[in-house]
Order: sequence, then structure tokens, then C-alpha cells
Amino acid sequence: MSAAKPTHDVIAGAPAEAAQSKRGRLIRQEDEIFERIQQAILDHRLPPGTKLKEVPLAELFGVTRGLLRKVLTRLAHARLVEQRPNRGAMVASPSVSESRDLFAARRAIEGAIVGILGTRINATQIKGLRRMIEREQNAYAKGEMRAGLKLSIDFHRVLAQMAGNSVLSGFLEELLTRTPLVILAYRDTRATTTRCDCNDHGAIIDALETGDAEEAARIMQEHLEALEGQLNLREDGSTTDLAAVFGS
Repeated sequence: MSAAKPTHDVIAGAPAEAAQSKRGRLIRQEDEIFERIQQAILDHRLPPGTKLKEVPLAELFGVTRGLLRKVLTRLAHARLVEQRPNRGAMVASPSVSESRDLFAARRAIEGAIVGILGTRINATQIKGLRRMIEREQNAYAKGEMRAGLKLSIDFHRVLAQMAGNSVLSGFLEELLTRTPLVILAYRDTRATTTRCDCNDHGAIIDALETGDAEEAARIMQEHLEALEGQLNLREDGSTTDLAAVFGS
């Protein structure tokens, strides 16, 4: 009996499988580059206003300009990058009013989140949060600011996840992602660092453990107000003194 020949379907399927494999590889590359640029912004390695030039970045990541442009568009949708005609892309620079609005939104959303948690959090979750705070405190104590800042942000993110409200969690995720930009743009140069207070995080957990949702919300409000207070969010209302310029 002669050997069976490949069927037409098998032969025709090979190019389709190759194309699908290529698409999958490109999607993975796009996701990886998105995450790397996003993390560089969150880690304060890319400050507001940094130009993101397509050609050097495409060469650096070993991808086409078209793929890189897709990444920059995704970052623009996340409001981490600004794309301007004839000026290219750059890391977003939030305004003073936008920064104030961001903290106002965080206070409203995170107050609601801890309000929900006060009625449903369990002992296992409390233990997990305390372990997270311990790692956060250790990172800052060792001078590992990048790791500490990431853990500080993660604390707020985990609270939202535990609350189980996907809408609130989604809103907060966008605000948390943009908060490092605001801190970079407006941190007080006289301060050594701008970060969450770990003690406040512990006090929030203490209130949640006793089921006092109102107290947890109050502490969260004050906590976010204190973080905003570390920033220089004052409108520049200075004017040029013409008399001083032209006076004799």
C-alpha cells in the first residue's frame, strides 16, 4: 500500500497556523513593551514631559514603528502619554487642576471601598494586608524607595480588589496609575521623598479589623489629604513687575 499523501486541508492549514502564530507573537511583544514603559513611568524613571521618540524606541525594543505606535496609543488611552500632532509622544504632564481632581476622586472612591470592606473583610485578608505593610515598611527602612512606592500603591489596589466592586476597582486602577505622574510633576523639592504613610495604612487595617467602616473611611480621607499636601499644587499666579523692568 502506498504512503498516504497530505490532504489539501492540512496543506492549506499551514499558512493559517503560521499567520496566527505571528499574530500571537506580535500581541505578546506589544503587551510586553506596554508594560515596560508603563512600569518605567510608575517607577519614576520616566518623568513627565519625557519625549518618547518612535525610531530610537523601536530600535531599542527590536520592533517596527507601527507596533511601537500601537503601544504609545494604548498608553495615551491610559492617560500616561500625550500624543500631539507634529510633536510626537511624550510622558503626560498633568495640570494642577487635574492633579487636584485626581486626589478628590481617589478620596471619594477609596472612602467607598473601605466602607464596603468594613462589613465584609475577613481574618485571612487582614493578615495578608498586615504582611504587605510589613514588607512596605522594610523596603523604606532599607532605602529601597522604588520597591516601597510600588508596595504603597499595591496596598490601595489590593483594598479595592478585596472590596469586590469591579467598577470602583477599575476607576481606582486608572487613578493609581496616574498618581506617580502627579507626584513627579509636583513633589516639593524641599522634601526628601513623597510617599504614603505606612502608619496610616496600619491604622486603616486596625479600623477594618474592628468593623469600624466609618473610622476606616475617615483615616483614608486624611491619609490621601496628607499625600496631596506633600505636593506643590499651587497655581503659578506670579506676574512680571513692569515697573521693576522699565523703571529708572
